[in-house]
Amino acid sequence: MNPARGSRTISWTVPSPDLDKHRTLSGLELLRRELQEGAEPSPICVLMGIRPVQFEHGLAVFEGIPGEYHYNSVGRVQGGFAATILDCALGCSVHTTLEPGFGSTTVELKVNYVRPLSAATGRVISTGRIINVGSRIASAEARLTDANGKLYGHATTTCLIFPIPG
Repeated sequence: MNPARGSRTISWTVPSPDLDKHRTLSGLELLRRELQEGAEPSPICVLMGIRPVQFEHGLAVFEGIPGEYHYNSVGRVQGGFAATILDCALGCSVHTTLEPGFGSTTVELKVNYVRPLSAATGRVISTGRIINVGSRIASAEARLTDANGKLYGHATTTCLIFPIPG
């Protein structure tokens, strides 16, 4: 007996960061541009099937629908899907607090998986909130829930804040 097969084709726009925008717009202003109609999603969001939903100062929300193409060999969504959508919300929650001319990057990510995801889970929401933002280091926490608020995972991060070169 042959196993069922699936396929998925993706395409994306290669990002070309405009450093002048990063020098003149706040992190929140830059992220809110991603919510505008016609904005190109980042390649990782296209690949993983996730999208940004909301950005406020200190808050970032992403959503995604786990599918069979996220499965590992035991028929559950691989933990990397949850880690990626949590990391998006964590990093972007920090980025919403940055002044023009600054960027950030994840230097530590801690993920706790509470229950497995599957294609039957449906839409999941990753909500990231800042804990503390200093001049060089920031920390944030995020929760991954389904549409009914059931918890699937939670995470914390430490991010490095740095000046945009130029």
